[in-house]
Amino acid sequence: MTTNAPLAWSEPAGLAARGTLVVLPGRGERPGLYERFGRRLAADAYRVHVVEDPTGGDEGIEGVSAQVKSLLEAHERPGPAILAGSDTGALLALRLAALGSVTVDALVLAGLPDTTLDTSVDPDSEADQRASCPGHQRLLRDSGLLTAGALTRERIPEALREPLDLAAVTVPVLGLHGDNDFISPIDRIRSVYSGLPHAKLLTVDDGRHDVLNASHHRSVAASVVLFLERLRLGSDLPLIVGQTSGKEQPA
Repeated sequence: MTTNAPLAWSEPAGLAARGTLVVLPGRGERPGLYERFGRRLAADAYRVHVVEDPTGGDEGIEGVSAQVKSLLEAHERPGPAILAGSDTGALLALRLAALGSVTVDALVLAGLPDTTLDTSVDPDSEADQRASCPGHQRLLRDSGLLTAGALTRERIPEALREPLDLAAVTVPVLGLHGDNDFISPIDRIRSVYSGLPHAKLLTVDDGRHDVLNASHHRSVAASVVLFLERLRLGSDLPLIVGQTSGKEQPA
């Protein structure tokens, strides 16, 4: 499957949808690369839509932005509404929220790029640089769902490099970033999250650039679901499961 057409997964039959997640892929990625992630969240009764790569598809940034807006404004769309993005998809999600182009309840940003870096990657090692999950690496190499060689600074449109007023992003933001991301080193993007009023940044052990498809993709998806469940209780993200101290009892 090599189509760029948007994909969608719905909540299981008999369950009420708990919210809507619109996912923006990164450079060179087709929507099908997010099938595992989409199905996993849909199993927890979240309705998931994945649109095309805004930097290289037929629609371009303006077309994809209009498509996102249409999905978020659809009649009887279950709430809350969350905009999620990976790589340049994260840049666009952040931009749409900062400019007020869409109305969302939260953002999930994965592998946010440093737009000042030349991120050119040898195509022969690109799958390893993108993801630490062996199964996802094979998908990147063999499925036709990736345009290799897209991880360049030139592939980031000028509109996504323009400075943003981060203080204008007033919704909760969950950041997910690999501690082994050589394409966008985490120390170079911490300042972005520190400039967001309501952001939490999680690091993923041995996570590379695509942390949604890291070796620990189950834990990453679970972290996203926990964030969404807290969001359903309010924008202040009330704690659902807390940790308390206690002396371990002998067996």
